[in-house]
Amino acid sequence: MSAPRLRTAGPGEASALAGVINAAYQVERVFIEGDRTSADEVRAYMEKGSFLVLEDASGLAGCVYAERRGDRGYFGLLAVDPGRHRRGHGRALVAAVEDHFRRAGCRAVDIQVVDQRTELPPFYRRLGYTETGTAPFADDRLKRPCHFIQMSKPLIAGPS
Repeated sequence: MSAPRLRTAGPGEASALAGVINAAYQVERVFIEGDRTSADEVRAYMEKGSFLVLEDASGLAGCVYAERRGDRGYFGLLAVDPGRHRRGHGRALVAAVEDHFRRAGCRAVDIQVVDQRTELPPFYRRLGYTETGTAPFADDRLKRPCHFIQMSKPLIAGPS
């Protein structure tokens, strides 16, 4: 079996990306109605940033959205196909997006996780992220009140 391959998604892949994101975010259906995103929304994200994708022998295994915001990076929509969980794909995507931001000269990376996803803050803490605040989660599809937990991680360059 060959090692998973990382690359940047092309605009023609918006539907496939939306499919893997929506499959991964099915767990959020307890607090939000409907799909997480659409191909049109993915294309709109691509106008501001890019999606890194992870492929394995069976095809698209996961993706993550990356956007540079000044000297900071932001990533979101981290998604791994549910049938491919527990293979390290999520960690590989986080490492890839952090490297992407380092190469772009970013000094830190920021994320937001929904408070209803209680498994996520501990996952990101183990990867070096710390909580920095909260932000509203404004969506008319919410079934119950939610907010974002904001987290950040410094990106330390190697010795010069």
